[in-house]
Amino acid sequence: MILIRNNSYWIYRLNRLLSSCQSKNGENLFSSSMALSSTMKKLFDSKQYREALNVFDQHFEISTDSTIDMAIKACTLSKDYKRGIRIQQRLSFKSRNNSYIQAALLCFYLECKDIDNAMHLFSSITNKSNYMYTVVFKGLITNNVAEKVLDLFDEMKIEPNQFTLSTLFNACALLNNNRAMKIGKKLLVEMPETYRNNNVTSTSAIHMLMKFGDVESAERIFRSMKTKNIITYGAMVKGYVGNELFEKALDIFEQIDIELDYVTYTIAFDCCAKLCNDRAMKIGKKLLAEMPENYRNDNITSTSAIHMLMKFGDVESAERIFRSMKTKGADIYGALMNGYNLNGESWKCFKVFEEMNEKDIIPDEIAWNILIGACSKKQDSNTKRID
Repeated sequence: MILIRNNSYWIYRLNRLLSSCQSKNGENLFSSSMALSSTMKKLFDSKQYREALNVFDQHFEISTDSTIDMAIKACTLSKDYKRGIRIQQRLSFKSRNNSYIQAALLCFYLECKDIDNAMHLFSSITNKSNYMYTVVFKGLITNNVAEKVLDLFDEMKIEPNQFTLSTLFNACALLNNNRAMKIGKKLLVEMPETYRNNNVTSTSAIHMLMKFGDVESAERIFRSMKTKNIITYGAMVKGYVGNELFEKALDIFEQIDIELDYVTYTIAFDCCAKLCNDRAMKIGKKLLAEMPENYRNDNITSTSAIHMLMKFGDVESAERIFRSMKTKGADIYGALMNGYNLNGESWKCFKVFEEMNEKDIIPDEIAWNILIGACSKKQDSNTKRID
């Protein structure tokens, strides 16, 4: 078997094949819906969404519900709203009532921020599944209308499954008001025991409880979980930091026996920077030493590491991390300048600013404020010398 590793070459061959199939003397060579589906899938899998939609439009008469579903998803991913609407208008009564097509349309409308059409379609569906509820709930959260999630939940006629529950917990955490607290805690009490060992559902519940400030209940769920992944640990640590229980966050870091991800390293460094005591310095530097090399080029993680080291007064180590980074964003320059200000080396901020200017990196509002602060300190220093 010959494996073609060059993706560009594969796409070229596919386009050649597609061109030969499209027409010959006006004759349609897609003799079956199976051939259309196969060609569309290859284009879809290679992320050639517009090409897949062109094929679909030209051979709509032999399309099936499966290819229609694929076409709507291609419209969603390519953010082609007008085309998606055209497809929806051409659907037969049978296709309009296909649950997969309905779910794909809901996702399409919500991704395109057309909440009115999404809600109209959803209300017209007779048999709503948990999957449909989850799609709509997630879309409403993404569109910053989480309150509508609770409105729909109040009308829900079926029991939410573990995936729908997770999304509901996320909506309650985001809202964090009296109504959300009441619904979220009621859902948690009524949640089937079998769902409590599902990492995704329990992690969402922990996140929600931490946002409510109910640390004890979050800790109970955490202790009851048989297996914990890095996302679960991350939710606990983030919750402790959010509730300003930094020492408890460090307790978790000492317990973790699995590899950390970018997010958890970032939270850890921020936590150690907040505490800035002997224990925090020891744990923070240990984590930094153990951090995989490929994480060091992540701007967010490295920015947190630089901020932590500057808070520890370890300017040299912070500078080493800064120099080792291949690409730098405005945030990391800001962290370095802020660190210089904290450690009485404000004059170095101007050199950092010059480097940003040379590399056409536009300072954000925070960086400008830090620079203004550095100027003030420089002026104060000069005034003292004159006095």
